[in-house]
Amino acid sequence: MALIMWNDIYSVHIKEIDDQHKKLIKMVNELNSAMGLGKGREIMGSILAGLIDYTKSHFGTEEELMQKYLYPGYLSHKANHDALTKQVINIMNAFQEGKSIVTIEVMNFLKDWLVNHIQNADQKYAPYLNSKGVV
Repeated sequence: MALIMWNDIYSVHIKEIDDQHKKLIKMVNELNSAMGLGKGREIMGSILAGLIDYTKSHFGTEEELMQKYLYPGYLSHKANHDALTKQVINIMNAFQEGKSIVTIEVMNFLKDWLVNHIQNADQKYAPYLNSKGVV
């Protein structure tokens, strides 16, 4: 069973961003499924690397739209993106260095981070961009 199920409460009503959020949710769910099969550590590195790459691309999409439409909360939102990216990179570095990482804690962090970011930070820019015709 999926850890996070897509729900309209996550929608920012911008198709490209909603599709990216769905992909990020899928990646977290893949880690959760692997953990259920006892293979969480085996795929942790590839999932984290994929999340880092895809998150940077996703954040780039959001930031480009915010800049294009002069979203007044851009700098704050970008700082949030930068902090979240740094946290995931730190987890990846610790994993690559062989430091003890509890898979369930990483997975819960990723789940909480993704859900909270979409429901809080992203929902702040959504009405603004929607009002500018971005859908």
